[in-house]
Amino acid sequence: MAVGLAKLLNNFIVPSISLLNRCRFLVDIAQNSIEASQNNKCLAEFSKFYSSLILQCIEKKSLSDSRAVHARVIKLGILSLNVGNKLHYAYIKCGSIVDARKLFDELPERYLISWNSMISFYVGRRKCRDAILLCIRMVSEGVLPDEFTLSSVFKAFSELGLVHGGRGAHGMAVVLGLEVSDAFVGSGLVDMYAKLGKMNDAQLVADRAMNKDVVLFTALVVGYTQHGDGGKALDVFVNMINRGIKANEYTFSSILITCGNLDDLSVGKLVHGLLVKSGLELAVTSQTSLLTMYARCSLVDDSLKVFKAMLHPNQVTWTSLIVGLVQSGREEIALSKFKEMICSSALPNSFTLSSVLQACSRLAILEGGKQVHGMVMKFGLDGDRYAGAALVDLYGKCGSIEMARSVFDSLVELDVVSMNSMIYTYAQNGFGHEAIKLFNAMKDLGIEPNEVTIMSVLLACNNAGLVEEGCQIFASNRNNPNYELTRDHYACMVNLLGRCGRLEEAEMLIKEVREPDVVLWRTLLSACRIHGEVEMAERAQSRVQNLAPNDDGTRVLMSNLYASTGNWSQVIEMKSTMREIKLKKIPAMSWVEIDKKVHIFMAGDWSHPKSKEILETLEYLIEKVRSLGYVPDTRFVLQNLDEESKERSLYCHSEKLAIAFALWMTRNRSTSIRIFKNLRVCGDCHSWIKFVSKVVGREIIARDAKRFHHFKEGLCSCGDYW
Repeated sequence: MAVGLAKLLNNFIVPSISLLNRCRFLVDIAQNSIEASQNNKCLAEFSKFYSSLILQCIEKKSLSDSRAVHARVIKLGILSLNVGNKLHYAYIKCGSIVDARKLFDELPERYLISWNSMISFYVGRRKCRDAILLCIRMVSEGVLPDEFTLSSVFKAFSELGLVHGGRGAHGMAVVLGLEVSDAFVGSGLVDMYAKLGKMNDAQLVADRAMNKDVVLFTALVVGYTQHGDGGKALDVFVNMINRGIKANEYTFSSILITCGNLDDLSVGKLVHGLLVKSGLELAVTSQTSLLTMYARCSLVDDSLKVFKAMLHPNQVTWTSLIVGLVQSGREEIALSKFKEMICSSALPNSFTLSSVLQACSRLAILEGGKQVHGMVMKFGLDGDRYAGAALVDLYGKCGSIEMARSVFDSLVELDVVSMNSMIYTYAQNGFGHEAIKLFNAMKDLGIEPNEVTIMSVLLACNNAGLVEEGCQIFASNRNNPNYELTRDHYACMVNLLGRCGRLEEAEMLIKEVREPDVVLWRTLLSACRIHGEVEMAERAQSRVQNLAPNDDGTRVLMSNLYASTGNWSQVIEMKSTMREIKLKKIPAMSWVEIDKKVHIFMAGDWSHPKSKEILETLEYLIEKVRSLGYVPDTRFVLQNLDEESKERSLYCHSEKLAIAFALWMTRNRSTSIRIFKNLRVCGDCHSWIKFVSKVVGREIIARDAKRFHHFKEGLCSCGDYW
């Protein structure tokens, strides 16, 4: 009977019948057979057959078939150690953690491999606490862990950030004699300590290991790279090469990132050469790290060349390229590559979209940013903190406070990054009180401010003229143990005090800094320029020249100061010096985006195709604003001209041309006008735009080099303090 049944089972291959139906058919045969005979050979044949079926389930990764086989095995009563463990593995391969654990608990006995598989499965599914608890149960049942068990447990403790537990697992490895003898354990320990931020422990384990392999060295390199110690990462890499151990693609990937972080192009090129020699240049991780390294070393063309050579760039590669382009200030190319990425059907992630939003915010492309916002919503990333902070920053830098606040309020979880973005948005747009209110709310939300927060709220006080509030925030945070205020914070305070006329206090504050830099003294000089304080300005100029003899900005400021005080002989002398050293002032320019096209204007430049219409609109506006009381402020003409020529010069400022053009192009619309300028808006233009906003009855939003101005109904959001 058993021999005949075995033959039947071996020949039972009918492709048209599903695995489930085959099981049901065989169960009917089996029930009759077992009732007729309790032959052990018969049961063995069934076990053998069902084992083969389980292997098919594993190959197909079919959860339904695995469950069907499980049910038949239970019904037949043949859930042996061998069949049970194979079925357990099938559930793991099918990805069902519930079925796998339920069967695991039902098994009368378990192989060590089943314990390891279940623990590893938990770790892979980020159920690290369950993995650790199962390991504890394993030991309590008298089953000793091996190198594979410990490797999974190390990962579990590192994922949970449990240093004490990790050290306990390390102790178990020592007791079992696996710490130094097994390369798998040694590498796992190094990786665990590196992820826990304990690089000294990682290095000690590596030093004791007898079997140093590429995995161990790579774990060390990655650890030092991730914790910002590029020098030691390079030392480990060199040590590995000197030992004759060949780097793998992950070693190369990490060390190239290190070279990029260190801006060390010479070493980066040497590593590139080793990568080519090793034959791993075409590995995706290697190419991604290569283009990242070149981008961080400001060699964007080399980065693009590496990318062009890639046959099938993936999401990570596209993202690395776009991030690198944005960080290198190549926003236009980054946006172009993003469009290519979408066309290639590669899906962006939160980092991709955050970088693209950053590019849009730097270029002040509001409409493009709105389209990316739509993608953020489409991909369900509107709750992501990085994308959320980038959206707040975008709308803030485009002057859309309402949208920025709307995005901020929709964030599921607030953190210091999103709070900083919103505070900076308020600061840049002159909403000082709102920024301070949000800053004070951080404590109630349990969010600890950092040095970026302090910088943003001080900037808010700067742009709103909130001198006393700024002084109080600065005083209460200058000795905070959680962070150290930098020269930038002091420069912000010097600007705050200097702009309101408290120049002596500003100068004294600079002297408190251990080593004042050019920025601090130039900030004081700029404040002296506003108040016409020549003597202090000359002292500040002397300090700057000692630190940076060829500083261009200082000479421009001094020339403007002398011109504003009518000291034309000094202006002539200063300009003569500037010509001798071939110094050129940055030309003032303004631009405006109309119907997805950017139009750029420079002072006195009538080369625009619509110059006739611009001039007509400008003349109309000048006539209207004069009737409302506008008087040209010729103090802002830094040339020795007669009054009439000075007035004509003021009418040709770039921001006036941009506004005239925008009003003519949108004459049938009621939307806001947004213009941008590369330098600070002058006092005369500021007054003129206020009158224009009243004449046309439309909001005019102007972003200059320092901040936003929202002009509406004859008033500006800055309260005439900027």
